[in-house]
Amino acid sequence: MNKKIDLFGILQKIGKAFMFPIALLPVAGLLLGLGASFTNPQMINSFHLDWLLNESSFLYFILIILKDTGSIIFANLPIFFAMGIALGFAKKEKAAATLSSAIAYLVFNQTISSLLKLTGKLNSDKILEGAIGTTCGIQTLQMGVFGGILVGFAVALLHNKFYKIKLPDMLSFFGGIRFVPIVSCFFHIFIGILMFFIWPHIQTGIYLLGNLVSNTGYIGTFVYGIIERSLIPFGLHPVFYMPFWQTGVGGTAMIDGSYISGAQNIFFAELASPNTIRFDINAARFMAGKFPFMMFGLPAAALAMYSVAKANKKTIVKGLLLSAALTALLTGITEPIEFTFLFVAPVLYVIHCVLAGLSFMIMHMFNIPIGQTFSGGLIDFLLFGILQGNDKTNWLRMIPVGILYFILYYFLFKYLIKKFNFITPGREEDTVKTKLYTKKDIVNLKNKNNMSEIIVLGLGGVENILDLDCCATRLRIAVADELKVNDEILKQTNYSGILKNGKSIQIIYGPKVSVIKTEVDEYISELN
Repeated sequence: MNKKIDLFGILQKIGKAFMFPIALLPVAGLLLGLGASFTNPQMINSFHLDWLLNESSFLYFILIILKDTGSIIFANLPIFFAMGIALGFAKKEKAAATLSSAIAYLVFNQTISSLLKLTGKLNSDKILEGAIGTTCGIQTLQMGVFGGILVGFAVALLHNKFYKIKLPDMLSFFGGIRFVPIVSCFFHIFIGILMFFIWPHIQTGIYLLGNLVSNTGYIGTFVYGIIERSLIPFGLHPVFYMPFWQTGVGGTAMIDGSYISGAQNIFFAELASPNTIRFDINAARFMAGKFPFMMFGLPAAALAMYSVAKANKKTIVKGLLLSAALTALLTGITEPIEFTFLFVAPVLYVIHCVLAGLSFMIMHMFNIPIGQTFSGGLIDFLLFGILQGNDKTNWLRMIPVGILYFILYYFLFKYLIKKFNFITPGREEDTVKTKLYTKKDIVNLKNKNNMSEIIVLGLGGVENILDLDCCATRLRIAVADELKVNDEILKQTNYSGILKNGKSIQIIYGPKVSVIKTEVDEYISELN
């Protein structure tokens, strides 16, 4: 049992660490989307903008810079993953671990590059097609984010073991955190040599797996959508979809003479290319399915929950659900809505997962190849669907699919909530019972208006908090004793949901969670 809990905690940490580089994607996507859209010859000609966006205009120069700066982020995602993993898994002195991972990543790839040159494989036709690429200006084996993740984990382990090391007096200057980049360099020379021999075999296996996924067609897309949504409550979804987005599991393509692996990488390479006539649905199928249920379905579910709320609570519920619905529509951050019904009516979440899977499959069947940065909201739909033109994305076909999903979610959720009397927001009892703490304690805490204090108290106090971090929407905590965590206290912070798995706790607050995490950190520091 303990091993299972530890595995879950490790997977949670991986998902959390992934969120650091993933957080770059919306900004990179915005830069690339705007730059590529308005410098694309087809768009310029279609809208007769050559007078404004000719190649000698100042605006054209700015847009090209936007496109290139967005592209460079996507081109170097592996090193950001290396840094993000090291940052997420380092126990202390996280800055030193992050810098060490960047140094180790360069050493790792340069080692492989040197071996490729020495063995004459750089220009050999015996090596697997697409096996060699460029990262951070280094010609090396095309490992994608796997290489970054490998380096990040290795550096984190080395850092946690050696960041407090004491060396003999004559070498003491190189002790402590200064020793970490040194040992990381030497270690990754060895790892680079090892991966030079091992990775080609792993890459062959990845390509075979990618072909298997592609050959499953619509059914494979349907299953992918169901699994991706099913992992949301556990915070493990990035662990699942990232290989599809960033490695050969999600497909490979030759674009402008470069061999590209990974669904998201393929889409953004096509976005940056002036030669793209239509985006590849075989890559976009791992992304496009989010738009119908995020932009239409879940806002409709929120409307359904509002419509069945008690009359005396509709005003309060309206503000809560309207905010969550707009967040889902605009940004694709859906957890505030999903967790609203997950914990009161799990069957609704099961139905939601099936509908999400169908959404992915329908977008695949209708050949609607719209990509995204990290979620399927209106912002991404505008940038990577509408602005790219219907000829490239078939975005007009998504509108009737979205309307169908709005109707389906609204009437199905409304019927099931009333039929089975699910206690969704606005349908609960007027009084809330407390456990362990009295109402007077809660009132006093609320009067202090200190959310950080409430969170710490609800988690069992400072001494019970072993680790505190966050991803895009959740506060992630490791506690010493899970029995000291008090839900009734934590409810006072108006969370969207809470998930417990042994000593791993997740509290869902939505996009504002990073601010909450910082405030809790500061509060704990003051107490210490």
